[in-house]
Amino acid sequence: MSVYQFSAKAMSGRDVSLEQYKDQVILVVNTASQCGFTFQYEDLQKLYDRYKEKGLVILGFPCNQFADQEPDGNDKVEAFCMLNYGVSFPMFQKVDVRDQNAHPLFKYLVEAKSFEGFNMNHSVSKLMVQLLNEKHPEYLPGDSIKWNFTKFLIDRNGEVVKRFESTTDPLDMEEDIEALL
Repeated sequence: MSVYQFSAKAMSGRDVSLEQYKDQVILVVNTASQCGFTFQYEDLQKLYDRYKEKGLVILGFPCNQFADQEPDGNDKVEAFCMLNYGVSFPMFQKVDVRDQNAHPLFKYLVEAKSFEGFNMNHSVSKLMVQLLNEKHPEYLPGDSIKWNFTKFLIDRNGEVVKRFESTTDPLDMEEDIEALL
């Protein structure tokens, strides 16, 4: 089993098979435009610019499941990403990434790589854990996605290699990406 068996709707509404990214290193990210981690778009774009010619593709999946931080429609989300962060990597239509209605790709990703905890060296980790404990304790149990900007690194064979939580800045994943390229 690999990510190649899944498809998703591009912002244009066209169905895109992830098999189209075969033989590339893939980084799948659930995103949101009004999140405390939205600034990560900037470094995700830097990684994409730096490594796309070597075979990296970043796939962005907006999600409104975490404190309603992606309330706008797909057109506005796409415009926001392009205008504010120059996002040129593929973006897909909004999806659910947890619970019963989660997109099948995200169900697969979560089964493939367990939640290992937040990067407690990150400046907002303690605040993140406190916020989840106080306002969204239902997000904490199990391996489900805990918040926006959870990232899954996938090798050239479509196998999930690593999971990075919101509290891992994109540039801190560079060594792991380079190892797969």
